[in-house]
Amino acid sequence: MQLYSLAQEKQFIGEITKNYQSVDVIGAKLGGSVVATSDEWFAAAENLIQPKVPIRDATKFTHAGAWYDGWETRRHNEKEYDWVIIKMGVHAARIVGGEIDTAFFNGNHAPHVSVDALFDYNENNESVSETDPRWEEVITKFECGPSQRHFFIREGGLTEKTYTHIKLKMYPDGGIARFRLYGKVVPPEFKKLSANNNIDLAFVCNGAVALDFSDQHFGSADNLLLPGRGHDMSDGWETKRSRTPGHTDWVSIQLGRQSTFIDKIVIDTAHYRGNFPQYITVHGCQGPPDKDTQWIELVGKSKTGPDTEHEYKIQKEMKLTHVKLTIIPDGGVKRIRVWGY
Repeated sequence: MQLYSLAQEKQFIGEITKNYQSVDVIGAKLGGSVVATSDEWFAAAENLIQPKVPIRDATKFTHAGAWYDGWETRRHNEKEYDWVIIKMGVHAARIVGGEIDTAFFNGNHAPHVSVDALFDYNENNESVSETDPRWEEVITKFECGPSQRHFFIREGGLTEKTYTHIKLKMYPDGGIARFRLYGKVVPPEFKKLSANNNIDLAFVCNGAVALDFSDQHFGSADNLLLPGRGHDMSDGWETKRSRTPGHTDWVSIQLGRQSTFIDKIVIDTAHYRGNFPQYITVHGCQGPPDKDTQWIELVGKSKTGPDTEHEYKIQKEMKLTHVKLTIIPDGGVKRIRVWGY
């Protein structure tokens, strides 16, 4: 297993997104949920998969003890480890790596962790238990330090098998603030679709991935591919204000499937009421983009407005694997939808 330091975070993210086309498949913002846990006396396991950065208030106490923004179990666990089972928010995924963040857990952090996975499509999760014989180790046991972020990519890269549920184990007990697990989404099988039955090819649960971007100072580019219209400006893509004449920001996206027909493109500026882009353009290409890629214009330079879904009719047969959204000169966008088949 390859471990990365905090100084290597950008290298780690580049490996995860560009080389493995992977996203955090257990995060709450994708619909990931905690199914069961051995213990959560001091702090709830659901905190592990929340999208926001963990915080600390040393003056805050609960009936159980000191308040922590993470998952924390009792002391003196008599078993080998404590555990939590998480159901992915996506249909299924192949696993490649992840992050364990022990922020603010110092003296009470988890000394070691490992990750198991299994495949199960039972919607009510009743068939998945901690002792299920289908569990397989996908991330081998490794040591954690106090109050720090640990990045890791498994030996051999992506798993050959696909999984739906994850079991995080910490040895023997303690606390973890956040858990991210990256995998390549395996979308559900689609029946042959027509123009009257399109899918969103830029939806993360259909396999889309934000590969590269110019800037994501206020909001992550991968938020563009999430379900729904979000709840505030925190779950969109937002860049810093530019001061350079002619400046533009951009993000390139690998579609979940190669298109044969593009029906329409939707650019949503939900919740961006004073910081939406002045204009946008959308281009597409077939094959992985590089410096010599000939991008095809899908949406010409178009003015946008605040808190609005902007719909652009395309209705053309075209084979595309990637799209590039450009915002002029900067600003925030909540979602991009590429409807087609």
